[in-house]
Amino acid sequence: MTKRMKGLLILFLFIPAWFVLVGYPTLAASKPPAQGTALPQFQLVVPEDSEAKGYLGLSGSGGFTIPEIKAQVVVIQILSRY
Repeated sequence: MTKRMKGLLILFLFIPAWFVLVGYPTLAASKPPAQGTALPQFQLVVPEDSEAKGYLGLSGSGGFTIPEIKAQVVVIQILSRY
C-alpha cells in the first residue's frame, strides 16, 4: 500500500468517526423536544433593556432559567428552522 493510499484510507475513516463523535450529538441536541415531554434546562441571557428585565421580573446580568421568570404562566414557542 502506497503512502498516498494510506493517507486516503485514514482520511476516509477519520471523517465518519469525526461526524459520529462530534457532529451527531450536536445535531441530536438541536431537535425540538417531542410533544408531551419536559423541556430541558437551559440558560437564557438577561436582557440589557431595563424595561424587558422588569417585564420578566429579572434583575442583574448574566443568565437566567425559565423558573426564575416571575409569572404565573410562561408560554414558550419553539420554532423550527426548516
